[in-house]
Amino acid sequence: MADLTLTTFDWVPEGPRGLVRDLRVRWALEEAALPYRVASVPFDDRGPAHFAHQPFGQVPWLTDGDLSIFETGAILLHLGERSEKLMPTGLRGRAETTKWVFAALNSVEMASLPWAISKFMGHPTDTAAWKFVDDFLKLRLKHLEPVLASREWLAGSFSVADLLMSDVLRVVDQFGGLTDSPACRAYVARATGRPAFIKAHADQLAHFAAADKARGT
Repeated sequence: MADLTLTTFDWVPEGPRGLVRDLRVRWALEEAALPYRVASVPFDDRGPAHFAHQPFGQVPWLTDGDLSIFETGAILLHLGERSEKLMPTGLRGRAETTKWVFAALNSVEMASLPWAISKFMGHPTDTAAWKFVDDFLKLRLKHLEPVLASREWLAGSFSVADLLMSDVLRVVDQFGGLTDSPACRAYVARATGRPAFIKAHADQLAHFAAADKARGT
């Protein structure tokens, strides 16, 4: 049995499928060709055992032997320690990767998540609140665009930083938010065209499709 176990929900509604964040971990594991298995916890009944691993009742978490790690950023940095395919070994490359991991989560996703939630919920776009959210994201994209126009990947070779940044931007792209950011769009296309992403995405969808069958839906 593999030492690495990825835990996700046993089922989710249609809307978030393909977006649940176990996808990021699946993708990293596939990129690194690390053996792993997938376990699941109930979506509808999050009990004490779930909260013992993930104190906010979310997914995913990864167990590696006797380690249990939650938060996708932390999980991916951990996997980067296990594979040069996910993080360079040199001091400069590791520093570049780490800073862009935090930039993806703290600078870009902080702006993109409220924007995407508003889009998903169908909130009106003629309000001051929407303008603030939209302008905030556009400012982040304005600064990211020249960076991605000047390089293929953020830290030299593909790394967990690209995995995170492209997945953050992928959600924005799904809602049409990268129309004026061609370099960002091209970057997302490069990343999501990788065989490891394609397999991870298909595996997640298959996981939830199998749950539908088990539920008789």
